[in-house]
Amino acid sequence: MNILLLGSGGRENALAWKMKQSHHCNNLFIAPGNAGTNLIGINVSIDVNDFESQKQFCIEKNIDIVVVGPEEPLVNGVFDYYKKDELLQHIIVVGPSAKAAQLEGSKAFSKQFMQTYKIPTATYAEFSVSEIEEAKKYIQQHSLPIVVKADGLAAGKGVIICETTEHAISVVEDMLIHKQFGKASDKVVVEEFLNGIELSVFALTNGKDYKIIGHAKDYKRVGEGDTGLNTGGMGCVSPVAFADEIFLQKVEETIIKPTISGLEKEELIYNGFVFFGLMNCNGTPYVIEYNCRLGDPETEVILPRLETDLVSLFAAMGNNTLADANIEFFEESFATIMAVSGGYPSTYKTNYIIHNLNNLKTEKDILIFHAGTKQNENGEIVTNGGRVLAVTAKGSSIKNAVEKSIHVLNSISFEGMYFRRDIGYEFK
Repeated sequence: MNILLLGSGGRENALAWKMKQSHHCNNLFIAPGNAGTNLIGINVSIDVNDFESQKQFCIEKNIDIVVVGPEEPLVNGVFDYYKKDELLQHIIVVGPSAKAAQLEGSKAFSKQFMQTYKIPTATYAEFSVSEIEEAKKYIQQHSLPIVVKADGLAAGKGVIICETTEHAISVVEDMLIHKQFGKASDKVVVEEFLNGIELSVFALTNGKDYKIIGHAKDYKRVGEGDTGLNTGGMGCVSPVAFADEIFLQKVEETIIKPTISGLEKEELIYNGFVFFGLMNCNGTPYVIEYNCRLGDPETEVILPRLETDLVSLFAAMGNNTLADANIEFFEESFATIMAVSGGYPSTYKTNYIIHNLNNLKTEKDILIFHAGTKQNENGEIVTNGGRVLAVTAKGSSIKNAVEKSIHVLNSISFEGMYFRRDIGYEFK
């Protein structure tokens, strides 16, 4: 099969690595890709939202599968574009329709969906700018802390936990009145703060059947000990110790099954990944959010842990045999640690040469995934983002995997490079 992968981050490098291992994968193209994906397949300079250019490329290269990495093209209707075009209809698109992608694209939509299908989640209310006084009253009567979310996509910055009533009201005003996140904050969701431990569970579905392909715990805070600003993720581990068979069975029965059943009842066309962002509250799972694609850096641990051929799963999804697929996992533990640019997640500079990548003799059980990288005119690999590299290790335990990852990161350098050394600290 000829495959086109859309995206340019660490998630896409991990997807490319996993798909290239499949005997079903003939040619692999990544649009636009990064310096790491170019070592696995062929990068092509097409934007993830440029559907017309994608069409011409798919026809020219006889593409069989399009795998959508990031959320924006999904919300913008990439699936619908392919399925409405007679020349593209035969292509398996790994991603939901635009309507189904509202599970991620609209917090209000997803909360209403969960309420309808009795999926455990935090209590909430939604408000538009014309309802700002009602929003203030709701906040004043609510217990603290309280969570304020921009309704739409806000590049991972639209969720704010407020410790005081004054802060929550100020955040709502910034979003609704001052349009802090543009159209994404035309509406806000104000919800109860759930106290517990976060984790993510990932499934692949055709909108009717599903298979769980992994779970992981992400570390969002930039500083060690979970301090400082929230980021897109500083590291990840899998499997998670408390996500035992009993807990995962609760997730499946109370969250995954009713979600997939709800998609079918709502006639939402869904072919792709479902990311269940969960909170473990004293052994009971609650949904914090849905995403309609794989997470980053979760992908960098769940795909190395997944023993099953990923491309064969995509084919099974496309031909409605997903229910018959067998999912196998490696028994070892996996950890990934992100090397980030100095100043991230605030202001940072790019185009710094990454030293020792080419000379590094990668140890057994180590994978280096590029996130924010590119090749400069001299052929050198340089930084091109806030999160630059993800070093994933397989070990006998989370502690062992983290130690292996740190060992490799200690031999890589670029100006301002920083990484957390305490990823997985609870499980050591």
